[in-house]
Amino acid sequence: MSVLVDEDSRVIVQGITGGEGKFHTEQMIEYGTNVVAGAVPGKGGQEVAGVPVYDTVAEAAEAEDADTSVVFVPPAFAGDACFEALGVDELDLVVTITEGIPTQDVSRVYRRLQETDAYLVGPNCPGVITPGEAKLGILPGNIFEAGRVGLVSRSGTLTYQVVDSLTQRGIGQSTAIGIGGDPIIGTSFVEALALFEQDDKTDAVVMCGEIGGEDEEEAAAYIDEYMTTPVAGFIAGRTAPPGKRMGHAGAIVSGSGTGTAQSKIDALESAGAPVGDTPEEVVDNVEDLL
Repeated sequence: MSVLVDEDSRVIVQGITGGEGKFHTEQMIEYGTNVVAGAVPGKGGQEVAGVPVYDTVAEAAEAEDADTSVVFVPPAFAGDACFEALGVDELDLVVTITEGIPTQDVSRVYRRLQETDAYLVGPNCPGVITPGEAKLGILPGNIFEAGRVGLVSRSGTLTYQVVDSLTQRGIGQSTAIGIGGDPIIGTSFVEALALFEQDDKTDAVVMCGEIGGEDEEEAAAYIDEYMTTPVAGFIAGRTAPPGKRMGHAGAIVSGSGTGTAQSKIDALESAGAPVGDTPEEVVDNVEDLL
Protein backbone atom coordinates (compact mmCIF):
# COMPACT_ATOMS: atom_id res chain seq x y z
CA MET A 1 0.00 0.00 0.00
CA SER A 2 1.13 3.58 -0.58
CA VAL A 3 -0.15 7.06 0.17
CA LEU A 4 -1.87 9.27 -2.45
CA VAL A 5 -0.04 7.95 -5.53
CA ASP A 6 0.99 4.54 -6.85
CA GLU A 7 1.66 2.66 -10.08
CA ASP A 8 -2.05 2.68 -10.93
CA SER A 9 -2.44 6.49 -10.75
CA ARG A 10 -3.52 7.98 -14.09
CA VAL A 11 -2.10 11.47 -14.33
CA ILE A 12 -3.02 14.65 -16.17
CA VAL A 13 -0.39 17.41 -16.48
CA GLN A 14 -1.89 20.89 -16.59
CA GLY A 15 0.49 23.20 -18.44
CA ILE A 16 2.17 20.32 -20.27
CA THR A 17 3.11 22.45 -23.30
CA GLY A 18 5.16 24.94 -21.26
CA GLY A 19 8.88 24.54 -20.69
CA GLU A 20 8.59 23.31 -17.09
CA GLY A 21 5.55 21.18 -17.81
CA LYS A 22 7.15 19.45 -20.79
CA PHE A 23 10.49 18.83 -19.05
CA HIS A 24 8.99 17.39 -15.89
CA THR A 25 6.42 15.36 -17.81
CA GLU A 26 9.30 13.63 -19.57
CA GLN A 27 11.02 13.08 -16.22
CA MET A 28 7.87 11.65 -14.66
CA ILE A 29 7.30 9.30 -17.57
CA GLU A 30 10.93 8.16 -17.46
CA TYR A 31 10.48 7.37 -13.77
CA GLY A 32 7.47 5.19 -14.58
CA THR A 33 4.57 7.51 -13.80
CA ASN A 34 1.46 6.78 -15.84
CA VAL A 35 0.97 10.22 -17.45
CA VAL A 36 -2.10 9.77 -19.64
CA ALA A 37 -2.98 13.32 -20.72
CA GLY A 38 -2.13 16.99 -20.75
CA ALA A 39 -4.58 19.87 -20.40
CA VAL A 40 -3.94 23.32 -21.89
CA PRO A 41 -6.69 25.67 -23.15
CA GLY A 42 -6.44 26.07 -26.92
CA LYS A 43 -3.82 23.33 -27.33
CA GLY A 44 -6.18 20.38 -27.67
CA GLY A 45 -5.12 17.88 -30.32
CA GLN A 46 -1.39 18.31 -29.77
CA GLU A 47 0.96 15.75 -28.26
CA VAL A 48 3.84 16.21 -25.80
CA ALA A 49 6.22 13.30 -25.20
CA GLY A 50 3.62 11.04 -26.78
CA VAL A 51 0.92 12.27 -24.38
CA PRO A 52 -2.33 13.61 -25.89
CA VAL A 53 -3.28 17.18 -24.97
CA TYR A 54 -6.87 18.31 -24.34
CA ASP A 55 -8.38 21.77 -24.01
CA THR A 56 -9.87 21.13 -20.57
CA VAL A 57 -9.20 18.94 -17.55
CA ALA A 58 -12.72 17.53 -17.73
CA GLU A 59 -12.18 16.36 -21.32
CA ALA A 60 -8.84 14.81 -20.41
CA ALA A 61 -10.21 13.02 -17.35
CA GLU A 62 -13.15 11.57 -19.24
CA ALA A 63 -11.18 10.51 -22.31
CA GLU A 64 -8.25 8.97 -20.43
CA ASP A 65 -9.93 7.77 -17.21
CA ALA A 66 -7.60 9.97 -15.14
CA ASP A 67 -7.73 10.32 -11.35
CA THR A 68 -4.86 12.72 -10.63
CA SER A 69 -3.61 16.08 -11.88
CA VAL A 70 -0.27 17.90 -11.58
CA VAL A 71 -0.28 21.67 -12.10
CA PHE A 72 2.67 23.34 -13.89
CA VAL A 73 0.75 26.49 -14.79
CA PRO A 74 2.26 30.02 -14.40
CA PRO A 75 1.28 31.83 -11.16
CA ALA A 76 -1.21 34.23 -12.70
CA PHE A 77 -3.30 31.36 -14.04
CA ALA A 78 -2.50 28.56 -11.58
CA GLY A 79 -5.37 29.41 -9.23
CA ASP A 80 -7.85 28.97 -12.06
CA ALA A 81 -6.12 25.73 -13.08
CA CYS A 82 -6.50 24.33 -9.55
CA PHE A 83 -10.10 25.48 -9.38
CA GLU A 84 -10.79 23.75 -12.70
CA ALA A 85 -9.20 20.47 -11.54
CA LEU A 86 -11.12 20.49 -8.25
CA GLY A 87 -14.32 20.81 -10.25
CA VAL A 88 -13.75 17.44 -11.93
CA ASP A 89 -15.31 14.67 -9.84
CA GLU A 90 -13.05 11.97 -11.27
CA LEU A 91 -9.91 13.56 -9.80
CA ASP A 92 -8.98 12.44 -6.29
CA LEU A 93 -5.66 14.31 -6.12
CA VAL A 94 -4.38 17.65 -7.42
CA VAL A 95 -0.67 18.42 -6.92
CA THR A 96 0.24 22.08 -7.48
CA ILE A 97 3.94 22.70 -8.08
CA THR A 98 3.62 26.38 -9.00
CA GLU A 99 5.05 28.93 -6.56
CA GLY A 100 4.11 32.60 -6.34
CA ILE A 101 0.35 32.11 -6.77
CA PRO A 102 -1.45 35.20 -5.34
CA THR A 103 -2.74 34.47 -1.85
CA GLN A 104 -6.22 35.65 -2.77
CA ASP A 105 -6.33 33.06 -5.56
CA VAL A 106 -5.19 30.30 -3.19
CA SER A 107 -7.86 31.34 -0.68
CA ARG A 108 -10.50 30.87 -3.36
CA VAL A 109 -9.05 27.46 -4.26
CA TYR A 110 -8.97 26.43 -0.59
CA ARG A 111 -12.66 27.28 -0.18
CA ARG A 112 -13.43 25.19 -3.25
CA LEU A 113 -11.37 22.33 -1.82
CA GLN A 114 -13.61 22.19 1.26
CA GLU A 115 -16.53 21.34 -1.03
CA THR A 116 -14.82 18.25 -2.47
CA ASP A 117 -13.42 14.91 -1.31
CA ALA A 118 -10.16 15.46 -3.19
CA TYR A 119 -6.69 16.07 -1.81
CA LEU A 120 -4.77 19.18 -2.86
CA VAL A 121 -1.01 19.07 -2.28
CA GLY A 122 0.74 22.45 -2.49
CA PRO A 123 1.01 25.00 -3.90
CA ASN A 124 4.72 25.80 -3.97
CA CYS A 125 5.71 22.20 -3.34
CA PRO A 126 8.03 19.60 -4.91
CA GLY A 127 5.25 17.02 -5.24
CA VAL A 128 4.60 13.45 -4.13
CA ILE A 129 6.51 10.23 -4.79
CA THR A 130 6.00 6.57 -4.04
CA PRO A 131 9.48 5.19 -4.79
CA GLY A 132 9.63 2.63 -7.55
CA GLU A 133 6.03 3.29 -8.59
CA ALA A 134 5.27 6.91 -9.52
CA LYS A 135 6.32 10.49 -8.89
CA LEU A 136 4.31 13.66 -9.35
CA GLY A 137 6.25 16.91 -9.62
CA ILE A 138 9.91 17.83 -9.52
CA LEU A 139 11.32 15.39 -6.95
CA PRO A 140 14.67 13.81 -7.99
CA GLY A 141 13.64 10.17 -8.21
CA ASN A 142 17.20 8.82 -8.13
CA ILE A 143 17.68 9.56 -4.40
CA PHE A 144 14.58 7.64 -3.31
CA GLU A 145 14.39 3.95 -2.48
CA ALA A 146 11.29 1.88 -1.85
CA GLY A 147 10.75 1.02 1.79
CA ARG A 148 8.59 1.56 4.87
CA VAL A 149 9.31 5.08 6.16
CA GLY A 150 6.92 7.86 5.20
CA LEU A 151 8.00 11.48 4.94
CA VAL A 152 6.09 14.76 4.99
CA SER A 153 7.82 18.12 4.67
CA ARG A 154 7.18 21.82 4.09
CA SER A 155 10.55 22.17 2.36
CA GLY A 156 11.64 20.52 -0.87
CA THR A 157 15.33 20.90 -0.09
CA LEU A 158 14.91 19.40 3.37
CA THR A 159 13.00 16.52 1.82
CA TYR A 160 15.92 15.76 -0.47
CA GLN A 161 18.49 16.02 2.33
CA VAL A 162 16.63 13.71 4.70
CA VAL A 163 15.68 11.22 1.99
CA ASP A 164 19.26 11.02 0.74
CA SER A 165 20.44 10.36 4.30
CA LEU A 166 17.78 7.67 4.76
CA THR A 167 18.69 5.99 1.49
CA GLN A 168 22.40 6.07 2.27
CA ARG A 169 21.62 4.18 5.49
CA GLY A 170 19.58 1.61 3.59
CA ILE A 171 16.24 2.90 4.90
CA GLY A 172 13.67 3.07 2.10
CA GLN A 173 10.58 5.24 1.89
CA SER A 174 6.91 4.31 1.44
CA THR A 175 5.77 7.72 0.16
CA ALA A 176 7.18 11.24 0.47
CA ILE A 177 4.83 14.25 0.43
CA GLY A 178 6.06 17.81 -0.02
CA ILE A 179 3.14 19.86 1.31
CA GLY A 180 4.61 23.28 0.44
CA GLY A 181 5.69 26.30 2.41
CA ASP A 182 3.07 28.94 1.57
CA PRO A 183 0.77 30.46 4.23
CA ILE A 184 -2.23 28.70 2.66
CA ILE A 185 -1.81 25.13 1.44
CA GLY A 186 -4.07 22.19 0.77
CA THR A 187 -2.94 19.05 2.60
CA SER A 188 -1.67 19.82 6.10
CA PHE A 189 0.77 17.95 8.32
CA VAL A 190 -2.15 16.48 10.25
CA GLU A 191 -3.87 15.20 7.09
CA ALA A 192 -0.61 13.69 5.80
CA LEU A 193 0.13 12.05 9.15
CA ALA A 194 -3.40 10.58 9.18
CA LEU A 195 -2.75 8.99 5.78
CA PHE A 196 0.47 7.40 7.00
CA GLU A 197 -1.20 6.23 10.21
CA GLN A 198 -3.72 4.33 8.08
CA ASP A 199 -1.04 2.78 5.84
CA ASP A 200 -0.01 -0.67 7.05
CA LYS A 201 3.15 -0.52 4.93
CA THR A 202 4.51 2.57 6.74
CA ASP A 203 6.41 1.68 9.92
CA ALA A 204 7.63 5.18 10.85
CA VAL A 205 7.24 8.76 9.62
CA VAL A 206 9.65 11.68 9.30
CA MET A 207 8.07 15.13 9.63
CA CYS A 208 10.18 18.10 8.51
CA GLY A 209 8.84 21.46 9.61
CA GLU A 210 10.10 25.01 9.89
CA ILE A 211 9.45 28.23 11.76
CA GLY A 212 6.24 30.17 11.23
CA GLY A 213 2.60 29.32 11.81
CA GLU A 214 1.27 26.67 14.16
CA ASP A 215 0.97 23.67 11.84
CA GLU A 216 3.76 21.76 13.56
CA GLU A 217 2.27 22.36 17.00
CA GLU A 218 -1.09 21.11 15.71
CA ALA A 219 0.68 18.07 14.24
CA ALA A 220 2.33 17.41 17.60
CA ALA A 221 -1.09 17.39 19.29
CA TYR A 222 -2.34 14.93 16.65
CA ILE A 223 0.70 12.69 17.14
CA ASP A 224 0.18 12.69 20.88
CA GLU A 225 -3.49 11.77 20.70
CA TYR A 226 -3.88 9.61 17.61
CA MET A 227 -0.60 8.28 16.17
CA THR A 228 0.55 4.75 16.90
CA THR A 229 3.09 4.93 14.06
CA PRO A 230 6.28 6.49 15.50
CA VAL A 231 7.34 9.92 14.21
CA ALA A 232 10.76 11.57 14.04
CA GLY A 233 10.99 15.32 13.49
CA PHE A 234 13.20 18.08 12.16
CA ILE A 235 12.57 21.83 12.48
CA ALA A 236 14.42 24.34 10.30
CA GLY A 237 15.02 27.95 11.25
CA ARG A 238 16.40 27.67 14.78
CA THR A 239 18.51 30.83 14.41
CA ALA A 240 15.94 32.97 12.56
CA PRO A 241 15.22 36.33 14.26
CA PRO A 242 11.54 36.97 15.22
CA GLY A 243 9.51 38.85 12.62
CA LYS A 244 11.90 38.13 9.75
CA ARG A 245 10.77 36.06 6.79
CA MET A 246 13.17 33.21 6.13
CA GLY A 247 12.73 31.43 2.80
CA HIS A 248 9.10 30.33 2.55
CA ALA A 249 6.20 32.74 2.68
CA GLY A 250 4.86 30.83 5.67
CA ALA A 251 8.15 30.92 7.58
CA ILE A 252 7.55 34.05 9.66
CA VAL A 253 7.72 34.08 13.45
CA SER A 254 5.22 36.56 14.90
CA GLY A 255 6.52 36.64 18.47
CA SER A 256 3.26 35.24 19.85
CA GLY A 257 5.00 32.39 21.67
CA THR A 258 4.16 29.87 18.99
CA GLY A 259 5.74 29.45 15.59
CA THR A 260 9.31 29.51 16.86
CA ALA A 261 11.67 26.62 16.28
CA GLN A 262 11.86 25.94 20.01
CA SER A 263 8.10 25.90 20.52
CA LYS A 264 7.73 23.37 17.72
CA ILE A 265 10.59 21.23 19.00
CA ASP A 266 9.15 21.26 22.51
CA ALA A 267 5.69 20.31 21.24
CA LEU A 268 6.97 17.40 19.15
CA GLU A 269 9.24 16.04 21.84
CA SER A 270 6.43 16.30 24.39
CA ALA A 271 4.35 14.18 22.01
CA GLY A 272 7.06 11.52 21.91
CA ALA A 273 8.51 12.53 18.53
CA PRO A 274 12.28 12.99 18.84
CA VAL A 275 13.65 16.00 16.93
CA GLY A 276 17.10 15.86 15.34
CA ASP A 277 19.43 18.84 15.05
CA THR A 278 20.60 17.68 11.60
CA PRO A 279 19.27 15.36 8.88
CA GLU A 280 21.78 12.74 10.03
CA GLU A 281 20.41 12.91 13.57
CA VAL A 282 16.91 12.51 12.16
CA VAL A 283 18.01 9.27 10.54
CA ASP A 284 19.61 8.15 13.83
CA ASN A 285 16.22 8.72 15.48
CA VAL A 286 14.43 6.80 12.73
CA GLU A 287 16.77 3.84 13.25
CA ASP A 288 16.01 3.94 16.97
CA LEU A 289 12.25 4.08 16.34
CA LEU A 290 12.39 1.17 13.92
